Amino acid sequence: MRKLFNLLLSTCIISAYVSGPSLQAQRAAANPDDITAAQLRDYLTFVASDEMEGRATPSRGLDTTSLFIATLLKRWGAIPMGEDGTFFQKISLAKYVVDQTTTRLEIPGSSFKYGDNYIASIGKGAATASLVYGGNGWLIKSKNVDAYKGVDPKGKVVVLAYSEGNNPPNGLTGKDLTGGSGDGWAYPKDYAIRKGAVGIIYLVSTADAAHWDRVQAVNSNDYLYPEKFKGGPDIRIPVFFVKPEVTQALFKNEQIDSAAILKSLDDRTALPSFELNARHQVGVSVAFAVERKYARNVVAKFEGSDPILKDEYVAFGAHYDHLGMTSNPVNGDYIYNGADDDGSGTTSLIAMAEALSKAKRRPRRSTLFVWHCGEEMGLWGSHYFTEFPTVPLKQIVTQLNIDMVGRSKLPGDTKPANRELSGPDEIYVIGSKMMSTELGELSERVNSKFLNVKFNYRYDDPKDPNRFFFRSDHYNYASKGVPIIFYFDGVHEDYHGLGDEVDKIDFNKMEKVVRTVYETMWEISGLNKRPVIDRKLPY
Repeated sequence: MRKLFNLLLSTCIISAYVSGPSLQAQRAAANPDDITAAQLRDYLTFVASDEMEGRATPSRGLDTTSLFIATLLKRWGAIPMGEDGTFFQKISLAKYVVDQTTTRLEIPGSSFKYGDNYIASIGKGAATASLVYGGNGWLIKSKNVDAYKGVDPKGKVVVLAYSEGNNPPNGLTGKDLTGGSGDGWAYPKDYAIRKGAVGIIYLVSTADAAHWDRVQAVNSNDYLYPEKFKGGPDIRIPVFFVKPEVTQALFKNEQIDSAAILKSLDDRTALPSFELNARHQVGVSVAFAVERKYARNVVAKFEGSDPILKDEYVAFGAHYDHLGMTSNPVNGDYIYNGADDDGSGTTSLIAMAEALSKAKRRPRRSTLFVWHCGEEMGLWGSHYFTEFPTVPLKQIVTQLNIDMVGRSKLPGDTKPANRELSGPDEIYVIGSKMMSTELGELSERVNSKFLNVKFNYRYDDPKDPNRFFFRSDHYNYASKGVPIIFYFDGVHEDYHGLGDEVDKIDFNKMEKVVRTVYETMWEISGLNKRPVIDRKLPY
């Protein structure tokens, strides 16, 4: 009889671990009511304050924000999952900086100053050579576009029309770039190098020169990149960007004068290529130094309650960086506070960590929190974490990414910039079924039984021209085989603008969305088996 009793007792214990607590029991343990609009407002008011200086990667404001998050995590009993027993995963950044004292652009009979009249991008090399004018600089065979038709730029400095973003010539689009890069078409810089040019001078139009600070920002004279990543700056030849007064000096006494060249720049038209007077040579050289900077991800976990499943993780993610500050203030405002992007996601994770610290019982699986840096620089933080994870990636069963969940379209708002902004009881859900049908169905089931937020799947398509699935941190997890859900409120008038402020946040909406994401984590954590991946990730 005693043996039978022991057997039944063991069966009950095993059954408890296999089946897990009911959703109702989990909700009682989770207590999502601990996540409140007032709490979210308090945390976001700090994260998106002027004192954080826009949280650029890297910056003092970003470091201060990370210390704030880590301090709260320590108080709440979270387990550090960074490096060396800390909450921080340190990322070493190489910063390439143009040496303005030794970088030179020499034009006989003229004197110009770095910064005021011209700038250089990161490059190397020096040359004294004659000039070739190459118009837009492109090769597009399908449209009979060849910048150097009839001229030979080998051993020369090529002079090209500047176009922000390296856009194709007027009247052409990316659809015209057929036949493969290098064979059917080539970007201006690549084509110039292939043809043997020893330097490039981009001519900035009068209109673009009126916004010289933007030209400098886009074609930065410094370059920042994580040291462990493949890549880095293209330093093959010296590249300069010059204002109209330099253009006037370059084309003095030439067959096509500077007035015609400047007009063509403003009209966005390409004049025929030609070689400049061979006696008219310029000296070009670029030098740079490499500095080391640092940024960091913030990583923590709350250990699961199941002795077996606690080795698996449901991960929350948000990026806590933004754009920093501008040198061109608007009405005295020069700080990109990033309250929605992604202060809203940052504080969502903080609020969920606090709620989890107060839970009566922990979820069966462990919960991983990662605040990523450098999202605005090209998803650096999530790329780094998924390349050098502090927990085994194969043990992460799902990643829930929160990037912009704080704004709502107000009734009667007819502004075109807010056309796609979600409503007060609505959020865009992206990727929930893109890899796992089961995960998507679970997401909907939890929502329908809980707060029933309106899930909008408008952007849940890899063919969406906005490509939102590929534009936030969840993508780096998905590319490693981790199923994801991305929560997003939509682009609005203050996206990447100075107006992304706390006073425009809909905290009641945030509360509903964050509670829903939190409950979704509890449901995933309670599954006997991880969500099945039954769909191939679209690229």
